[in-house]
Amino acid sequence: MELTGLHILLTYVCNYECDHCFVWGSPWQSGTLTLEKIRHILSQAEDVGTIKWIYFEGGEPFLYYPLLLEGVRESAERGFQVGLVTNVYWANELEDALIWLRPFTGWVQDLSVSSDLYHGSEEMSRQAENAREAADQLGIPIGVISIAQPMGSDAGVGQLPIGESGVMYRGRAAKKLIQQAAQHPWTDFVECPYEDLRDPGRVHLDPLGNLHICQGISIGNLFHKPLREICEDYEPESHPIVGPLLEGGPVEIVRRYGLTHHEVYADACHLCYEARVELRDQFPEILTPDQVYGIFDEGQD
Repeated sequence: MELTGLHILLTYVCNYECDHCFVWGSPWQSGTLTLEKIRHILSQAEDVGTIKWIYFEGGEPFLYYPLLLEGVRESAERGFQVGLVTNVYWANELEDALIWLRPFTGWVQDLSVSSDLYHGSEEMSRQAENAREAADQLGIPIGVISIAQPMGSDAGVGQLPIGESGVMYRGRAAKKLIQQAAQHPWTDFVECPYEDLRDPGRVHLDPLGNLHICQGISIGNLFHKPLREICEDYEPESHPIVGPLLEGGPVEIVRRYGLTHHEVYADACHLCYEARVELRDQFPEILTPDQVYGIFDEGQD
């Protein structure tokens, strides 16, 4: 596996609890990287030799602003291109947005802003516009990530608006948005439509060291085994979860492990997520961590 991008989840903590969130981000979450661990991760990324991009995501990474800023600076100084993903809760006015973004000038090559109806509607749209104008003034490339509302079986037929993506029914979406979604026979989902599981190019690294080929499917822990070795040793066909997905999608996971199932699901992610929930006791080091499956110490959500 040859990686060109490493997406670091700086924290699982978020100031929002969006219904579509893959990782159950919320104010009640736990798990945040330290600067020492960020430096350890960057050193391992250098050792891999093929990684060009480092992204900082969450949760909401700007909640830990000094840590984020230092992580971005050190990533840039090591020669990586750097991206950020944020809900721009901090961009209440243009002047505020300029103050928050100015220290990143010259270090960030991509600022991705989450802005849709899950994030606070009109207020969020205003903050996104402030962030866009500030980024333009500072010369920071910016784009918007927008997730459309679910379209049920009675919805009109047509494409999503330009710039919007559909909900993937995993994480919190698999619990919160299912009733609004059109349902399809479970036997339809014979492939993973979203991830290149053989050669993903980029993976997500969480604050606990888990390397996710898809949120909640770990292929190793960077704090227990060097990233370079995880990449070299990755054999997708023999992986207990990735292997079945490659052979026949979520349907094959259900069949191979004899899992109980419903007759209809919202999409492939929905069936895959529910199957993984059922298999967690069998593969605890792979289907991890608890946070991604909505299990918190505080008993929230």
